[in-house]
Order: sequence, then structure tokens, then C-alpha cells
Amino acid sequence: MSGGAGAAVARLTGRRVRAERRSTGALTEVELDDGLVVMAKRADTPRAVAAEAAGLAWLAAAGAVRVPEVRGQDETWLVTDRVAQGRATPAAAERFGRALAALHAAGAPAFGAAPPGGPRQAYIGAAPMANVPGSDWPRWYAEHRVLPYLRGAVDAGDMSMAGAAVIEQVCDRLPHLAGPAEPPARLHGDLWNGNVLWGADDEVRLIDPAAHGGHRESDLAMLRLFGCPHLERILAAYADAAPLAPGAAARVPLHQLFPLLVHTLLFGTGYADQAVAAARAALAA
Repeated sequence: MSGGAGAAVARLTGRRVRAERRSTGALTEVELDDGLVVMAKRADTPRAVAAEAAGLAWLAAAGAVRVPEVRGQDETWLVTDRVAQGRATPAAAERFGRALAALHAAGAPAFGAAPPGGPRQAYIGAAPMANVPGSDWPRWYAEHRVLPYLRGAVDAGDMSMAGAAVIEQVCDRLPHLAGPAEPPARLHGDLWNGNVLWGADDEVRLIDPAAHGGHRESDLAMLRLFGCPHLERILAAYADAAPLAPGAAARVPLHQLFPLLVHTLLFGTGYADQAVAAARAALAA
């Protein structure tokens, strides 16, 4: 057995390690002496583990969605239960939709509020994400979720000035595009298909949150962005439990603008065109 993840798990859990197997990227699957299997995730960026652990705890505290239990953490390693995965079923999708509605309804102190104990400077994927509280969603969304990533993409040469001008128009018009005001929701914050695990017990679990207080339509828009099994069942169950404000469908591109700009910053120009297209769709709504 090699060092690294196994040694970290033994130290953080106080348990003997039986075996370890490198999974993908920064993840290692580690089997403990009693047969329990955990995932050890290594972070190379400051505060990333603290942000993720605090986010998982905040989501769990709502008593709505399921998340893996945290078994230990330090500045570099996060140890959580492994999720035994199964098939995506319609029944699990419907339960997940209702659970997501309950998570959002658990609320947050403000837009941009960090989870209790979580750092103000957090991450969405590998991109920095500042949790700066605000009371007005359109202003907060423009200042802390759109413009910082737009500037970064322009500075990196991945976003044209013409494309940036379209997105800036959206920011200028946000008070008119945002729809009815809503209270801050408790968001997962990075709710794409890869962070939705379909368990062998026919229950969904969420991983890798970028949790913060935000607009509930943002989580739903991100779930739509890259597709998800039984997506329409999830959304229908959500709407049955917590109906969305009129015009929500037309606002999807507005809420997808943030993750598309994050992807532009991380992965380059391919996502810049999608971000500009989303901005044009938001303006046309």
C-alpha cells in the first residue's frame, strides 16, 4: 500500500487502512479495517477542504438532501463515505426533486452567505468563488457571480470585447430580467450531473458543493445545463413541492450565465460562445 491518501485516512479517522485504490483525479478509494470504504480527496488550493466540508455540513443540516458523511479533514485532505452507486430511477428522481425544494426552502442569511464555519473565499470547481453577502439578488449576482468571471475571461483572451459587451448589457438590465424577488435559498451551488450520485439504495446523494445563499433557480438552471437522468421528473417533483415564479423557464439562460463564465475561465473559448448565447437569450426573454 502506498502512502499519501491511505496514511491521511488512517491519521484522520484513527482507523487502520486495509487497502487503497486510486480513483480519478484527486480521489482515492480507501478500505478501512472493518470493511467500510471511504473516499479521500486531496485539495491543492487553500481553504478548499474547509469550504467543501462546511458546505456538506450545511446541506446535511437542512435535513432534506442526502450527502456523504464526513469522516475527517485537514488542510489538504477530506475523507467522506463512499457512495455505492446504482441505477438512476424515476422514483429516486422524484424524491430528489422534492428534497431539493426542501433544501432551498431551508434558506440562507443572505445572498452570497457562506455556510457556517466556511471561508469567505471558496471555490466552484477549481475556480475561486467569493462569498460576499448581499440583500439584493440582481446587484449581488452581477457584482459577485458574473462580472468577476467575465473580467477574468477577457483578461485571459478567452472572451471577445463584443461578447463581453452583450453580457454587460445583461448586468445592466438585471433588475428587470430577474423576475419576482425571492428570499435567499440554500444552494448546492455546483449542481451539475457529475455531482449527483444515484445510490445503490435508490436514493440520490450530492457531492462537491460550492454551497452559498443564492437564488433557487440557479441550482435548477445548472442542473439543466449539462443534462441529468430523469431531469423532467426531478423538475416536475420540485415544482409540485415548491412552484416556481412565473417566467422561470425564460430565466434559465440568465442563471446559466454564471456557470458558463466559470467554464470559460477554466476551459477557454469554447464556453465563451455559449455564455454570449445565454446572455442574448436572457436579453430576448
